[in-house]
Amino acid sequence: MNSANFKVLPDKRFASTSTIDFVARWGIPLLAAAFILFYLIPLTFHGLWIPDETRYAQISQEMLSTGHWAAPHFMGLRYFEKPVAGYWWIAAGQAVFGSNLFGVRIASALSTGLSVILVYRLARHLWRDSAKSFVCAMLYMSFGLVAGQAGYTNLDPQFTLWANLSLVSVWFALDATSSRHRRLAWITVGAACAIGFMTKGFLAFVLPVLVTLPFMIWQRRALDVVRGGVLAVLVAAAVCLPWVLTVNAQEPDFWHFFFWNEHVRRFAAQDAQHAQPWWFYLPLLAASSLPWAGMLVPALRTAWLGKATPATGFFLLWLIVPLIFFSFSRGKLPTYIMPCLLPLAMLAGHALIGRIRDNDGRAVRWNGLLNLLLAVMAMVGLIYVQIARPVFERQDLFALTLVYVVLLVWIICNGLSVMRPLKMWLAPAVGIGVLVALLPGAMPASMVASKMPDQFIATHLDELRQSDRLLSNDLGAASALAWRLNRPDVDLYNIVGELKYGIGYPDATQRQVDLDKVQQWMTQARTLGSVGVVMRVNSTEEVQEVERLPIDGKRYEQGNLTILIFPKLGP
Repeated sequence: MNSANFKVLPDKRFASTSTIDFVARWGIPLLAAAFILFYLIPLTFHGLWIPDETRYAQISQEMLSTGHWAAPHFMGLRYFEKPVAGYWWIAAGQAVFGSNLFGVRIASALSTGLSVILVYRLARHLWRDSAKSFVCAMLYMSFGLVAGQAGYTNLDPQFTLWANLSLVSVWFALDATSSRHRRLAWITVGAACAIGFMTKGFLAFVLPVLVTLPFMIWQRRALDVVRGGVLAVLVAAAVCLPWVLTVNAQEPDFWHFFFWNEHVRRFAAQDAQHAQPWWFYLPLLAASSLPWAGMLVPALRTAWLGKATPATGFFLLWLIVPLIFFSFSRGKLPTYIMPCLLPLAMLAGHALIGRIRDNDGRAVRWNGLLNLLLAVMAMVGLIYVQIARPVFERQDLFALTLVYVVLLVWIICNGLSVMRPLKMWLAPAVGIGVLVALLPGAMPASMVASKMPDQFIATHLDELRQSDRLLSNDLGAASALAWRLNRPDVDLYNIVGELKYGIGYPDATQRQVDLDKVQQWMTQARTLGSVGVVMRVNSTEEVQEVERLPIDGKRYEQGNLTILIFPKLGP
């Protein structure tokens, strides 16, 4: 394509200036409106995804119900894969808003919103520029991985908040002009690391060290970080110690399992969970930053040219060093790199606003073209699949229409950024907002039944609630059942999975029902009362599991889920 096609007409200078003036004046209200519209309102648009959302919802609900706040339990069984602070925040959401979709997800949304505030505050501190502060915050808020996780119940948005707060506070400590502000910043570093540690573990201490230490050596301020670091460590110890001692007293095996299985084995073991190649995060970084992936190259180029500037060097270290660290880990999940996205937003926002003010719309236009290409490919692919092997059935007409609407909005928004890059450079953020808000609620019925079992369970709550015993052959369905009924006592039929450790305790072995003992279990259970069973029937083995059950139960089916209600046996 001829570069002449990317020349900017002189009269667009006014357009870009007026847009920048607008966001400088209305930036905070715009961010608040986007948070409400794209983050908060969609929290109730779809059921809980398995396995993560139902697990975290049930564990935190169980904390509320039992008052056991020190050691996590999953459906009444010891579950030591994560510490407790993340569950506390999810439990707080359910305590305030109820055990519903909004109450379960609000912790993730608020955590992400607070990270957005951190981005805005840091940019404002560095550049004293309202427009640039808004752009950095808006980019972070609209990164696909960030926005997607904001409406999803897990611990990553919370951990990302504490990691962000610790490193933002490090910068404020290093840039402080008074000893009082410096001490306050280091205290905040220690508190953030402590809560991050109680959310996901020792990584909360590792990340700030990985970034801060090389930066301070480069700046020849190693003594400053030692002084501040001592204060931060003391604060972190004071915050953590009460819980550390309590959980050690209640569950002495917690630290052995948590340290070796969740840290050493996941990072270095040959059979580490979620094993991926070393380069896994390189393409994922681009995918995570959609719809701004087209800005990565100009942002990184601008940052590299200005790497001698302390702030730019700090952001580059914050982005690159943790990325390398995570790449060395054998176990990898996409959400692990979320703490790398705040510095990326700062660098990309700085580059974007600079291009707009220079009346250079080429990067925005190329970014829009990339998004357009992805949207058109998705649209064509969906049409082809629907013709060849339909995913959406007749009853899914509304969901299918919603998917097309989402893709059409994406095409329109990015088309506008291509045609008028200096005036409509914000349009991709609207496109991703609509996509993240509506797409999870546009799933075909088969996927809803398979991935959101709580929705099917909710339609039969009255009968299930009257059951004296509960049974399930699927952990996702079992945790959805336990959460919907607020009953952790769901027995596990021919399944153990991630509860292998908890069910290995002598006081928990009776919770497992083997295939060859299920008939005896059913007979004993039905002599005492009715039995509610939620089964996933998606394989030959699962068909055999259903065949071992009595045949006199009331049956409800949706997709690959079956609910069976067995009445009490007569005398």
